[in-house]
Amino acid sequence: MGTKGKVIKCKAAVAWETGKPLCIEEVEVAPPKAHEVRVQIIATALCHTDAHPINPKFKDGLLPVILGHEGAGIVESVGPGVTNFKPGDKVIPLYMPQCRKCKFCLSPLTNFCTKLSLDKNPLIDQELMQDKTSRFTCKGKPIYHFMGTSTFAQYTVVSDINLAKIDDDANLERVCLFGCGFSTGYGAAINTAKVTPGSTCAVFGLGGVGLSAIMGCKVAGASRIIAIDINSEKFTKAKALGATDCLNPRNLDKPIQEVIIEMTGGGVDFALDCAGGPETMRAALDSTTAGWGSCTFIGVDSEMRGLMISPVELIMGRTVNGTCFGGWKSIDSIPKLVTDYKKKKIDLDILVTHTLPFDKINEAFELMNQGKSIRIVLTF
Repeated sequence: MGTKGKVIKCKAAVAWETGKPLCIEEVEVAPPKAHEVRVQIIATALCHTDAHPINPKFKDGLLPVILGHEGAGIVESVGPGVTNFKPGDKVIPLYMPQCRKCKFCLSPLTNFCTKLSLDKNPLIDQELMQDKTSRFTCKGKPIYHFMGTSTFAQYTVVSDINLAKIDDDANLERVCLFGCGFSTGYGAAINTAKVTPGSTCAVFGLGGVGLSAIMGCKVAGASRIIAIDINSEKFTKAKALGATDCLNPRNLDKPIQEVIIEMTGGGVDFALDCAGGPETMRAALDSTTAGWGSCTFIGVDSEMRGLMISPVELIMGRTVNGTCFGGWKSIDSIPKLVTDYKKKKIDLDILVTHTLPFDKINEAFELMNQGKSIRIVLTF
């Protein structure tokens, strides 16, 4: 007996309240409705973004919720009107939709789509399906979706504009990283900052996003890439991926931006902040050269509410920009990145420090929060 059109009971990690571990529960996953796809998740990675809604200081999230937004899986069934997917297809759910019809999707200037509420935090958008209902139920209660993906479930339901079909021979335990971390950092350097050949770069924060940004800087032809983190144990991977210099602010006798300015004779051409705290964002901007320095903000702390920037800094020729999902038009770009990985143009293996069974998800969060991992992949 097939499962098409039927409710599926499966395992999921449910966040019932903030400040508490996730609970492995049996959930009911409803069949997909029009223009929806039900996906069996095979592998999902952890991202710091997944920790925000369960942080007691984060006030905007809706609970209970099934988190997760960096996964890969196989199509189980499709709803009415779905023409681009069929059962058995390998896919990557995407928090950045691409309808290919709105003014944003039709513009080469952005990767946004009007299906993503542009006046809301992406962390709390797409908490329900398009008809404003959930496909998840647990203990008789509806459970919110997360970022349109909810990959911390053995089965999930996503809109067909939040899904990329990938090659049948793709390694799902690696390409799941394209759902957020790698794509965001790599694309920030290539698509948003537009790092140029021969330029100097500074990358702040060497998690999965930061290391991916280093890869992007190298591919773009940067001649000098300065990697910054308060954990010196990350420097080996940074150098292996292309960093030419590594700095730990805690080991310096002056502010990191002053050191970078001295090292580069006035500041770097491109600074990319992947940490998101106010101190690193400030340091990243300060480390850019006058005249043409570009600072790209990639990570944002869940408690971040603002950053003071003097108009004089901009008048002196510096530019500030931000990126979401690395500037990639999601459905169009992800299959191409998967192909590049298969051709060994992209190294995802170096980013994965742990592979654990899904039941150990709370242990994985501990490793991530303690800075003992880069990317942890959970498998069902």
